[in-house]
Amino acid sequence: MNWRNKAARVLATIGSVVLFADAALHFFAGYSTGFPALAASNLEVGLQMAFRVVFLSVGWDWILLGIIALVAAFKATAARKTLVLVCGLGVLIEAVVGAAMMGIFIGNIIIGTAAILIIIGGLLFENA
Repeated sequence: MNWRNKAARVLATIGSVVLFADAALHFFAGYSTGFPALAASNLEVGLQMAFRVVFLSVGWDWILLGIIALVAAFKATAARKTLVLVCGLGVLIEAVVGAAMMGIFIGNIIIGTAAILIIIGGLLFENA
């Protein structure tokens, strides 16, 4: 294995680990801060439940994309580069849209960093 593929694996792995850490922060912050504040609001119960589902689904999305990027990075298949790039671009789009809608905050910065690491890793992989 050459230096490019090694560097690509390292970057994809670091980006995935950052996504996993952000998903864990998202889950714990939601349960400790967000959900109690949501329960104290005057929002309808159905909308509160929908917010919880969306909040937890976003964290699950990051875990899933990180796993796919990791598996693709360590399996020498023809689609490896494409899969890693799709995962990175998906997270980057999520970070940019989130920043545009909610403003820049630590969550967007973390997933944006993870996305950039995964994308750079994907670009470093040689074509099959």
